[in-house]
Amino acid sequence: QSLPQQKLLTWLSVLECVEVFAEMGTARVWGEMGRWTIIVLIQLAKAILRLLLLLWYKAGIQTSPPIVPLNREQQQPLHPQDMEDSSSGKDQTYVGKRSSRVMRSLQSTPSLQSRHWGSPQQREESQSRRAEEMNQPPTPLGLQETIAESLYITRPLLHLLSLGVWGQRSWKPWLLSAVLDISSLSLLSDLKDLNRRERAELRRRTILLLYYLLRSPFYDRYSEGRILLLLRLLADYVPGVGFVTRPLMDYLPAWQKIYFYNWG
Repeated sequence: QSLPQQKLLTWLSVLECVEVFAEMGTARVWGEMGRWTIIVLIQLAKAILRLLLLLWYKAGIQTSPPIVPLNREQQQPLHPQDMEDSSSGKDQTYVGKRSSRVMRSLQSTPSLQSRHWGSPQQREESQSRRAEEMNQPPTPLGLQETIAESLYITRPLLHLLSLGVWGQRSWKPWLLSAVLDISSLSLLSDLKDLNRRERAELRRRTILLLYYLLRSPFYDRYSEGRILLLLRLLADYVPGVGFVTRPLMDYLPAWQKIYFYNWG
């Protein structure tokens, strides 16, 4: 990735990290009007950055979070002693004569902080496989797939616009958002030879369709009573589950009020 593209990804990651805090803080300081203003500004900035990545830098299907979290266990470099042993030609493993079990030799045992329980070969293979997956270029998108990804990127802006036109109690914003999400996924489903990160992102988007059961006005009219009844039954009749379900019942009303938790 080029340096400008990395900067765009960094700024996009920062926006996704602070969006909930910005919404709640602005609502507390400037009230409801300030809250919706910061929501529109953040969604507009995110859409612009994502469209630049899609159309200018050909970033393909964009993942969330934009920068893949670092797996420190797999990315941890080899211990200096291991590197010296491998360069000097020392055997790092011992193979049992009767069991044929591979064990680390005592000479190549690293310090406690960098110790792992796999053989050096397994660790090197996992690191190389992880590096190969991370370095895979994005799958090129045709016109249909580019339109699908653009629909997914602009869906929050269209949803906010529909909220301003028809109000928060109307079914039209909910239906418009659902149609855009389903259309984007159906258009992207024809794309073949996706890499691992892109397949995981499409699975994540498909699972997030369940959020429509928790979004107003569907939640207010249909889901709320059934969900609270199910959580109450689990808390009353399943031992130990109440420690999770009772706080969740208290949290749901607050979760419903935060746009970036619910729609962002």
